[in-house]
Amino acid sequence: MKIFLSVTLLLVLASPSSAEIRILGSPGGAVGPFLDLFESVRESGERVVIDGPCLSACTLVLSLVPSERICVTRRAVLGFHAARSMDRRGRLHAEPEASELVLEAYPDAVQAWISRRGGLSSRLLLLRGRELAAIYPSCR
Repeated sequence: MKIFLSVTLLLVLASPSSAEIRILGSPGGAVGPFLDLFESVRESGERVVIDGPCLSACTLVLSLVPSERICVTRRAVLGFHAARSMDRRGRLHAEPEASELVLEAYPDAVQAWISRRGGLSSRLLLLRGRELAAIYPSCR
């Protein structure tokens, strides 16, 4: 079974003159491509601007890119849920071990926020506004 956290693509704009990646909106998708993308971003030294919804597998950016290189705008929303897999018949299955690994990879402040809301489950937890601004700086 292949682990995934949603089913669509990441929308990212790279601005070569400003050395930043801007996430305008992503409902998530298969974990693998997000891990590859964010590992490349980490190695590039580019800053990540979250400027819209970053849901599901998109939130792996928080685990792979150093926190000091991430900032958020007032439009930023982070959405978290438990890991799940899909079998050959298209049925979803909970993946508690994968969920625990994902949770442990997030920065401490994000882990604490998720834990205060009952942990990762099939329900989407949305981190935004003042709560998000208390964890990540606003973009300048």
